[in-house]
Amino acid sequence: MTRRLRLGVCGLSRAFTLMLPTLAGHARVELVACADPRPEARARFTQDFPGSRAHADMAALCRDDAVEAIYIATPHQFHATDVIAASAAGKHCLVEKPMAITLADGAAMIEAADRAGVQLVIGHSHSQDGPVLAARRLIARGDVGRLRLLTALTYTDFLYRPRRPEELDTAQGGGVVFSQGAHQLDIVRLLGGGLVRSIRAQCFDWDATRPTEGAYTAFLQFEDGATATLTYSGHGRYDTDELMGWVGELGQPRDPEAYGTARRALSAITDEEAAKARRAYGPKTPPLAPPAPPAFHNQFGFLLASCERADLRLTPAGVMVHADDRRWLEPAPLPAVPRGEVLDEFCAAVLDGAPPLHSGAWGMATLEACLAVLESSRTGQAVTLRHQIAATG
Repeated sequence: MTRRLRLGVCGLSRAFTLMLPTLAGHARVELVACADPRPEARARFTQDFPGSRAHADMAALCRDDAVEAIYIATPHQFHATDVIAASAAGKHCLVEKPMAITLADGAAMIEAADRAGVQLVIGHSHSQDGPVLAARRLIARGDVGRLRLLTALTYTDFLYRPRRPEELDTAQGGGVVFSQGAHQLDIVRLLGGGLVRSIRAQCFDWDATRPTEGAYTAFLQFEDGATATLTYSGHGRYDTDELMGWVGELGQPRDPEAYGTARRALSAITDEEAAKARRAYGPKTPPLAPPAPPAFHNQFGFLLASCERADLRLTPAGVMVHADDRRWLEPAPLPAVPRGEVLDEFCAAVLDGAPPLHSGAWGMATLEACLAVLESSRTGQAVTLRHQIAATG
């Protein structure tokens, strides 16, 4: 019988809700405990996972002997404290992106995990999506020649979903760069081999009612001379799901006629923080059911990777290869459960001893890229990066 990783969860809010089908349905994971300050969320957890234990805080979860690893899904600004505490208790850590909001915190997290001899893996990130990994394999194999140019374009309604106050404060980890740039930069770093030399960027905050950056554009140069152009907007007008066959970010069918839904819903809300809380895990969460096999992969907008002998376009089904005389789809095998690749990597690291790609050092390199986007926008200058690591495996 396959050994299952005994996993605890710290934070039962929106991130946990999105990962719940993955955590509940993955063959190598057993959810045994949780920590959350809300009693109603803890009660729902023990209802959904009979025999599990619920704790009011991270300290109690760390003392739970049944837990050998912790999925940390707390707000960005608490990741460092939580990882350091879990590592000191000998628990392996899977922490949501971004790993932290300062390089000092990222370094402290890596040092704590190394000192304790535990695994630190960053996820979920859209660079763990099947089509991204398939494109990386094609590039690394060398059949399409060296990667020379990347173009990434993502337009969503991110800024107009209900937010807590700190989610609209860049200094506390809010805004689109930390929350969404962490995905886009991670994808581009992976496809480009990881070693970004410099970033020049401009952020935009043109809606005074949402006091943080809602869009950015960035130009990246890699050590080998490849370049990438990235644009992200969360202003809820154009939607790049149109370019992905109306398959949504989570691999779900989208209705193109549901235009402006997020903005209309937000305009009717009188208490935005309460509306955000209602999206968290709790009594009103739909009943837990075995997840249906996904029909499509998760996706994060349009991305075209131009190599010396072909252009590679990511799709929700795999990688469309555009060569000189023909084009074809390189399908990416679907995971057994949505976002299963994230737990595949974490379980392989903890249970099998396989070095993770999305390690603490990898996460810190992506964090450095996020911070460089913000710094370049603030100073008007290109920023040289110093903590980058090569993609492995």
